[in-house]
Amino acid sequence: MQNRLAGLVLGGALVLAGWANAQAADYTIRLAHSLSTSEPAHLAAEFFAANVNERSEGRIEIEVFPGEQLGSGKDVNEMIRQGANVMNITDPGYLSDYVPDVGVLNGPYLLADYRDFQKILDSEWLAEIDQQLVDAGIRVVSYNNLFGARHMLADTAIRTPADIEGVTVRVPPNQMWLATFEAMGARPTTVQWSEVYTALSQNVVAAAEAPLGSLWGSKLHEVKNTISMTGHFTAWVNFIMSEQFFQTLPVDLQVVLLDEGLRAGDEMTRLTIEKQDEYLGLFRDAGITIVEDVDVGAFQEATASVYEAFPEWTPGLHKEIQAILAQ
Repeated sequence: MQNRLAGLVLGGALVLAGWANAQAADYTIRLAHSLSTSEPAHLAAEFFAANVNERSEGRIEIEVFPGEQLGSGKDVNEMIRQGANVMNITDPGYLSDYVPDVGVLNGPYLLADYRDFQKILDSEWLAEIDQQLVDAGIRVVSYNNLFGARHMLADTAIRTPADIEGVTVRVPPNQMWLATFEAMGARPTTVQWSEVYTALSQNVVAAAEAPLGSLWGSKLHEVKNTISMTGHFTAWVNFIMSEQFFQTLPVDLQVVLLDEGLRAGDEMTRLTIEKQDEYLGLFRDAGITIVEDVDVGAFQEATASVYEAFPEWTPGLHKEIQAILAQ
């Protein structure tokens, strides 16, 4: 009986200790994104959350909310700007709402090789952009998250700009995408990512574009059967949070977030590269046609004018980025 009572007391103590640990977080941060739970971005977000919790010894708990559960990307970015304890996985196209020059990083065919992006990460130019974003109320926790090359999904092959002329294409609600697809001759239409499946199935739009992981994760191949490997954007995304909220954290926790943000970026990049062939295999097994003989040169020529379409950019911005990439 005494042993049984001792066991109950010990068991109760362990339960209480576990409850105390669960309640021990000094800061809880919600990390939002628009994607499915199978994609590298989500896996990297979970990796980030676990590592931050471990490194901070439980003082920071990060809860990941996929699939636009906290609202659209623009809405979450505004919550961040207003000081909410929220993070978002976003991209330079959305950040250009606050610092226009950063939008150049979303430009068509900017990178010949995804690895060249490291030159931008190491540049004084990006350091200046980073400070401008801080001044605008946004703390970028990581820039080094490869989202992947973006390709076209439709019912027919898209090998040249002529194949997309007049076609209604879903694009995210930011100016770089609109300008790029207008330059191709398409009819870009903004639709939230969570609504793209329905928009395609109801022929609200005839085509969509995204990295392979997002096309697969959102099951868009169930409604359109041809992927054309246009590679029109090589997308890098950002983990961001409120600068106002960031400054409320102790310095050691700020360091944890920034360090683990870089690790998460490296992990997302690794997963994105690792899974490309896997996704192509999955699409082929599902009966999807993969079109690889795309006239990339024709698309590059058609979209070159996009870099002149943003009068709010610093004069010579595109040439400055090209010079950095040429180093």
